[in-house]
Amino acid sequence: ESCPKVKNILLLDSEGKRVAVKYYSDDWPTNSAKEAFEKTVFTKTQKTNVRTEAEIAMFENNIVVYKFVQDLHFFVTGGDDENEVIIATVLQGFFDAVGLLLRGNVEKREALENLDLILLCLDEIIDGGIILETDANVIAGKVASHSMDSGAPLSEQTVSQALATAREHLVRSLLK
Repeated sequence: ESCPKVKNILLLDSEGKRVAVKYYSDDWPTNSAKEAFEKTVFTKTQKTNVRTEAEIAMFENNIVVYKFVQDLHFFVTGGDDENEVIIATVLQGFFDAVGLLLRGNVEKREALENLDLILLCLDEIIDGGIILETDANVIAGKVASHSMDSGAPLSEQTVSQALATAREHLVRSLLK
């Protein structure tokens, strides 16, 4: 009961359209209810300029923490009884992990091209509404290791990917 929970994480574009969203609550039972909530949140926040620090707002008895970069709008929603600082920490972890995964090129086109990484990122942060991880480096590292193509040439892999590939090859050779 005392474990903080997240109701949803939204990544919308500059027109309020979905890029990546995950709902962990039954507060919005239908897709049209979810879209209506997204539209309301987007409309009420679009005139603010939150590019450096996250903002906190109340919508429909929910705490919504949000931040914008380029043409992407990041939102994390919790119940009105949740701690705003924890919800803000989740937002910052998601925001920073996406920045790391997209190599600093955080914009809609790049996000859509790497949608698999962003969805994996959401899965590493929250499971069923329960917060698992908020450290962007840990999140991005886990996502990178999940999505790593061990068949790629070593020159195209990051250091951690190359080490993981080398470890796999070593284990395989020891097991033979």
